[in-house]
Amino acid sequence: MKTYDVIAFDLDGTLTNPERGLISSFEYGLSKMGVDFGDRALLRRFIGPPLYDEWRKVYGFSEEEATKALLLFREYFSVYGWWDNELYPGVPDMLTELKSSGKKIVLATSKPEVFAKKILDLFDISQYFDFIGGASTDKTRDKKWEVLEYALSSVGDPPKERCILVGDRVYDAEGAAKVGIDSLGVLYGHGSYAEVEAAGFTAVVNEVADIARFLL
Repeated sequence: MKTYDVIAFDLDGTLTNPERGLISSFEYGLSKMGVDFGDRALLRRFIGPPLYDEWRKVYGFSEEEATKALLLFREYFSVYGWWDNELYPGVPDMLTELKSSGKKIVLATSKPEVFAKKILDLFDISQYFDFIGGASTDKTRDKKWEVLEYALSSVGDPPKERCILVGDRVYDAEGAAKVGIDSLGVLYGHGSYAEVEAAGFTAVVNEVADIARFLL
């Protein structure tokens, strides 16, 4: 079985379940923009991908409208949304196992880096990470592949064949493929079974504990 030295993790839907806080933040921002988004549950589809691109695609926002909607979203998220979050059971044990086995661990999330750091601190898991990489707030680094390249370069540009990204959405599999590394899909996150199975992940696991089993 292939051995990986560097494990990159997505955040939302992989390490934490941010659904409550994100949905409320999406609702706030879109309502302020006058968007009729229908059933609140439909907003779950925006957990994972870069919001600027997704909201332009789904709601037909102009660049200016998408920027305004993103600012409104962050207005709520920065105060209330970021901490209304849950750590998936077993994540600290899984990270401890990987770290004790000598793996280098990085975060690569499309969430703004400032919030990613606060969330890892909130759940007391920052110490497991050799680098915490997230999106910039000015849209210069918000796509998954951009964040992933940034995170890997920040730990010395390790050989691509020794790196893997763990995530839950098709955007994770696509980002890893664009960067040229393998990917591990998880089925407990926000991607549907059909999405994860069809996304092109190198491999797929069911539970948090399966991540360490696969990687070790």
